[in-house]
Amino acid sequence: MKKLILAFVAVMTMTAAQAQGDNNQGNGERPRVDRTEMLKRRTDDAVKKYGLNEEQAAKLLQLNTKYADTMGRRMGGQRGGRRGGARPAPNFGGGDNGGGMGQRPEMTDEMRAQMEKMRKEREESQKKYDEELQTIMTPDQYKAYKADQEEMRRNFGNRRGGGGPRGQRN
Repeated sequence: MKKLILAFVAVMTMTAAQAQGDNNQGNGERPRVDRTEMLKRRTDDAVKKYGLNEEQAAKLLQLNTKYADTMGRRMGGQRGGRRGGARPAPNFGGGDNGGGMGQRPEMTDEMRAQMEKMRKEREESQKKYDEELQTIMTPDQYKAYKADQEEMRRNFGNRRGGGGPRGQRN
């Protein structure tokens, strides 16, 4: 009887593991979305939101595809603009920063320089994208787009803890 129960438990465990592996649920990963489909969906959303015509839609899809890798998650590219670069391992719970769990480790000068370089690259890429976008959209459409971008920036700051400097969160 014990062997029968153990065999049953083993089969159920393997079945559950297989089911989770098939749909990427339960393993901490989101299901993969096709990059091309994501770009098309985001372009379609902008077409509807700003009332773009078919010619504008085709040009916008080309533009979004062109900037997908440099603009990060927003354009359906890689997350957060990290292009295969390794993220520094946090030093929680020890080291020179007096860190216990939950404290952010001190950044090295090299890390700061790398982050500043990435920020400048993102800003330059955004500037080029916006310049090209202005040639696709009408002035009214572009104005609405910029207003939405500003609103998203304000909302993002509020979600992070009030939008103030990092050290002033409550």
